[in-house]
Amino acid sequence: MQTRRLLLVILLLIGFYFLTARSAPTGTFGSWLNRHLPAENEGVLGSLRGPLHLTEASAEPAFDAEEQNNIAVYKKAVPSVVNISASSVAYDFFYGAVPQQGQGSGFIIDSSGHVLTNFHVVENARLVEVTLHDKHKYKATVVLTDRPHDLALLQISAPNLAPVTLADSRGIVVGQKVFAIGNPFGLSGTMTRGIVSSIRSVRGPVGNLIEDAIQNDAAINPGNSGGPLLNSRGEVIGITSLIATNGGADQNAGIGFAIPINTAKAALNDFSRYGHVRRPTLDASYLPIGPNLAQQMGLAADYGLLIQRTSPGGAAASAGLRGGSEKALLGNNTIYLGGDLIIAMDGEQVTNTQDIGQILNAHAAGDTITVTVLRGRNKIDIPVKLGEMKEGAA
Repeated sequence: MQTRRLLLVILLLIGFYFLTARSAPTGTFGSWLNRHLPAENEGVLGSLRGPLHLTEASAEPAFDAEEQNNIAVYKKAVPSVVNISASSVAYDFFYGAVPQQGQGSGFIIDSSGHVLTNFHVVENARLVEVTLHDKHKYKATVVLTDRPHDLALLQISAPNLAPVTLADSRGIVVGQKVFAIGNPFGLSGTMTRGIVSSIRSVRGPVGNLIEDAIQNDAAINPGNSGGPLLNSRGEVIGITSLIATNGGADQNAGIGFAIPINTAKAALNDFSRYGHVRRPTLDASYLPIGPNLAQQMGLAADYGLLIQRTSPGGAAASAGLRGGSEKALLGNNTIYLGGDLIIAMDGEQVTNTQDIGQILNAHAAGDTITVTVLRGRNKIDIPVKLGEMKEGAA
């Protein structure tokens, strides 16, 4: 009896297996299930019966005008953008050597192998290597460092280089489209885009003053430093240098700054003439003046730069330009009243520090320029021999 019962159980299990595994969902049992299961299960069983029917594009996608411009900018510029790795040595508490490596970006400026980047990318580096867009890697020599501008010039020996085209950064306006190409987090050849948000002077990564920095909202992250900021024609208008961090997080917060390319051009021109950078300066500090401030201070013009202080023995003081002598408060900041009001330099109207920066970039230390000031109600032209900014003076 026990043997018969065991055989019966085995037969029942075999029969159940064939009904469920072999017949469903296409056999008789599957048909029975389709007739008696709820409607929401029909799609599941039905999808197992036949092939999937996909809708595919019948032709290559057509790019709109904006996309075509994005693609053209990338194709033009990316062969010139390089990845820079800088190896240095730090020392721990016990004076043990600790190797360190940083990464940044740069771009080729001529067929001789000169690469422009940020000073802080290669600062204190013992070994600098440049990886081109085609993945070839070369050792680089640092031939020029300009800490006040946060610039560095490298030299590599490589064939068939593709240099960038440098634009004139004087024509930059708020609202124009910009593109940044670099190696954020080591992701080479990454392009982001945005617009120029403002033109302002800010403190750079090494404490330097970046005059007329190009503020923009293109996504910038660690590794982008030293890479090009491009206009919509793929021409370099700036060098990505700095991001504003949110709560100390070292990543994009929608506010980045680039050094104007004209600043780099002036430094490179000095290098070609003197073998080093001779940054011109008036050796003075200024306060931009607008209509409201001019009215409150009783100034003779509603624009210009009010000289605050002059450095003893510097260019401005030696030429006879006067700084303020009367302290006052503007908000929470101390200012000085009574100084000369600069309204023009070499015949060009001066309304802000950006104007002075552009005029000085066209000159070298030692050049003489004519500074037009209002001293009280008197308009005076004063010749000034430009001084040379010292390391760390920015």
